[in-house]
Amino acid sequence: MAITPKWLENAIFYQVYPQSFKDTDGDGIGNIDGITEKLPYIKKLGCNAVWINPCFVSPFGDAGYDVADYCTIAPRYGTNDDMKRLFEKAHELDMHILLDLVPGHTSVEHEWFKKSMQAEKNEYTDRYVWTDSVWEEPQGMGCIRGISDRDGSCAVNFFSHQPALNYGYYKCERPWQQPMEADGPRATLEAIKDVMRFWLSMGCDGFRVDMAGSLVKNDVDGKGNIALWQNVRGFLDKEYPEAALISEWGEPDKSLAGGFHMDFLLHFGPSHYNDLFRCAEPFFSPNGKGDASLFVEKYCESRSKTGGMGLICIPSGNHDMDRLARSIQGVDLKIAFAFLLTMPGVPFIYYGDEIGMRYVEGLTSVEGGYGRTGSRSPMQWDATKNAGFSNADEDRLYIPLDGSADRPTVEAQMSDENSLWNEIRRLTELRKAHKALQNGSGIEFVYAKKNAYPLAYLRMCGDEIILVVINPSDKEVSLPCLYRPKQTLYSIGVPVSKDGASLLVSARSAGAYLV
Repeated sequence: MAITPKWLENAIFYQVYPQSFKDTDGDGIGNIDGITEKLPYIKKLGCNAVWINPCFVSPFGDAGYDVADYCTIAPRYGTNDDMKRLFEKAHELDMHILLDLVPGHTSVEHEWFKKSMQAEKNEYTDRYVWTDSVWEEPQGMGCIRGISDRDGSCAVNFFSHQPALNYGYYKCERPWQQPMEADGPRATLEAIKDVMRFWLSMGCDGFRVDMAGSLVKNDVDGKGNIALWQNVRGFLDKEYPEAALISEWGEPDKSLAGGFHMDFLLHFGPSHYNDLFRCAEPFFSPNGKGDASLFVEKYCESRSKTGGMGLICIPSGNHDMDRLARSIQGVDLKIAFAFLLTMPGVPFIYYGDEIGMRYVEGLTSVEGGYGRTGSRSPMQWDATKNAGFSNADEDRLYIPLDGSADRPTVEAQMSDENSLWNEIRRLTELRKAHKALQNGSGIEFVYAKKNAYPLAYLRMCGDEIILVVINPSDKEVSLPCLYRPKQTLYSIGVPVSKDGASLLVSARSAGAYLV
């Protein structure tokens, strides 16, 4: 289990999708200088750390997740010097920056792949997963074949232009499958370590790792991938002990065992995260037909398997999900954030979720976004041209804006004390003011019944115990009174009231209480 860097103990992250955040040069695409300009805004919201989606040289067939050069910022975003200034400015503000590491695959335009395609054996021949014959496809994976003189099919991880890097097979079943200890897989891992060294030495504070649990192939129980990341953990502990690692894995017991500090609960995988926000009847809905019990069961199981160590992250959303506001709106969004910002682990706020930005319907796919494109529209800053995102002509914007006349903006919400933005700011201040609500403090669920409301849990640190009660439903409900609230720290709606052996919890409410 990795030792958590001190700065992660009270980190609250903000995710920036760089293409859509802030354009300072008028080309219709967000850039690094735009992120630097808006760091004070992110800090004012209450976030002290930023995760940035891939911003490296790429043909952008998958929005930058098809990397062509791991160590160079894509010109449309700026330069390596711009990124270095971003790191420096963040550190001046006592903030931290994570970059997105994509170790599982590259673009077909990466020099490694071009050399790997050559028929003559070279140092990159085994950098990717190739079969021995163009007529054999890698079982269970897509592939690229017939594009070079090399006799073989190259496995792909996602889209057909993203060849899979070779970290070996945990269980080899075909002659072309190489064990993790083979020269090719070891060289691949060392090359990725060099990429990490490059950015960490420049000032980066760590990485969110894309598809972290899928690098070693034919690894049903995850043992090979755990071993691989333990290797990386050893390298980081020796050379960059304050560097943070967060995994896109979705199975915290495996990722944290591999040496990650944090793991996301995702919209795919076993977490039941979708039960809360993105399903036919989400728990955070006034309909009162949702169910949080399976989420709580899997969450507690994950914490038990990790011994309560490490950090499980529950994001408001990300670039691969529908916008939170597509399924829940109004006060329900405030109640959802009351939950997100009072749970253990490291909170992640997806850009624009703090103002309730909507999913933009009916868009044509942009850079491999397809159905995800509507969640990647430009940030809505104010009422000026293009909502303050860019001075470019509207038809040059990376993705079209939400065209609604009542689209939310940062400017309007910051000036409204009753806005979602200000509610989130109050919640981040509450979290920072109370040790019991911070990232590594304990949790005990006291009410999480199947198909029932409310959801109630205790957060604990030392002598401080805080009861959090969440009732998104449109009906008043009763909670067995195991703990008596002594002081209301925070509330949305009417605070709980006592009724003999029960607490009456008002409809569409949330509260945090010292007990």
